[in-house]
Amino acid sequence: MRLSPLKICFFISLTLMGGCAQLPRFVPDLSRQSYPPVQIVSVGGQLPKATSKRILERLEGPAVKSSSHLHAPESKIFDRHLALEELIVGSPLTAGNEVIVLKDGPATYAAMFKAIEAAQDHINMETYIFDDDHIGQSFSRALIAKQQQGVQVNLIRDSAGTFSTPTAFFQTLLDAGVNVLEFNPINPLASRKTWALNQRDHRKLLIVDGKVVFLGGINISSVYSGGSFGSGGKIRKSNATTAKIEASASIDPCLSEIDSKDKVATQWRDTDLQLRGPVVAEFQKLFLDTWEKQRGNRLAEKVYFPQLEIVGNQVVRAIGSAPEDPFSLIYVTLLSAISNAEASVYITNAYFVPDPQLLSALKAAARRGVDVKLILPSETDSWLVFHAGRRYYGRLLRAGVKIYQRQGVILHSKTALIDGVWATVGSTNLDWRSFLHNQEVNAVILGPEFGAQLKLMFDKDLAESEEITRAQWRLRGPGPRVKELFARIWEYWL
Repeated sequence: MRLSPLKICFFISLTLMGGCAQLPRFVPDLSRQSYPPVQIVSVGGQLPKATSKRILERLEGPAVKSSSHLHAPESKIFDRHLALEELIVGSPLTAGNEVIVLKDGPATYAAMFKAIEAAQDHINMETYIFDDDHIGQSFSRALIAKQQQGVQVNLIRDSAGTFSTPTAFFQTLLDAGVNVLEFNPINPLASRKTWALNQRDHRKLLIVDGKVVFLGGINISSVYSGGSFGSGGKIRKSNATTAKIEASASIDPCLSEIDSKDKVATQWRDTDLQLRGPVVAEFQKLFLDTWEKQRGNRLAEKVYFPQLEIVGNQVVRAIGSAPEDPFSLIYVTLLSAISNAEASVYITNAYFVPDPQLLSALKAAARRGVDVKLILPSETDSWLVFHAGRRYYGRLLRAGVKIYQRQGVILHSKTALIDGVWATVGSTNLDWRSFLHNQEVNAVILGPEFGAQLKLMFDKDLAESEEITRAQWRLRGPGPRVKELFARIWEYWL
């Protein structure tokens, strides 16, 4: 979800006063042929090397070989990429997790409200957009209710993302005892550190009691109120959707208004995750680190790191990126995964404006026989981003990359699946802003079991998409070409 064109112009005019960072070349040496063995941690700490090896062998099992494509008999993701990822990212691979895929707003909001209602100790929430609409008001009431019950609520909200939300909305939360921290205030007089307007907190995190975490692309806004699958992307009164709304309404009656209020609006297609298990502690560290770096008020003494249990069999890594880092960890690990792909690269992303390195990695993968498919928007809330990204379609199509446009919805998902066994879901877009200027957070999930779930979702989106062929693209008129050229000028700031 992006800012309006007027606000974009306002922020661009201010950020032009600063210098332009450049996306780095790979900091790690990709030519290295050997790395230390990949280690996995769990509730008792680091697992023995032999145990880690057995887990990885199970995860890279027959599902990779059965997905062989052309001359690529098996994936090198586990042989090479994971060791590189471990070297550069710093956060561990954690075993024993449960991962639930949440598709679109109704399912995600229902699960989040259920977790909030069950909170006993604390709620840590980090979001880019927190609108003062019926969804935002529902979350506000739920958070205030828990605060009044003695559950400490800590909220980080991005200053640019919540630019349109009235100050009074957050004052109500503050008056109730909720600890609200404004990330990188637009007003330089309110800044608690060096003022850098272009840096934003694009993360979407909800951590409850240090035991369950939600992350992905969904902000707190009514635009996500409806499901996205079905004719025209409108809300359908299916039994599943109705059940989700009714379940949410049991926590907050306002949510029962979703169907009637948003029935005529184009819906948003998004993907989130709900995770439990040892990896939650890694996401909690990211939240607390942001709070400390932004110099927020001293947090109440709560059990932010409870004893976690093994609750599933998923192996997950938490990856957070921040603009002050030497390079984007998510950017580097995604490039490495694409570069090591042997069978398939399936990407769904809302805002696609590739830099030269990402462009080269995608083209190189397709040219060596990897099945590279991109599902991108057919309509968007950001005209400039939309056309800036389309400028690169011709080069990708000539290299053999297949491009599809998701129909009937505003696509907002950010997912990638490599060779059926390396998957990532999070807040990161494939554009300069995410890789240079934003705080982002993603989860990497390994293994064919979760890969199959994400592939099923990818296939469903593919069925709702239209392919762009080279012949069609060459025949587009001068209007789109002029828009692409104009948008290209602004891609660094978008």
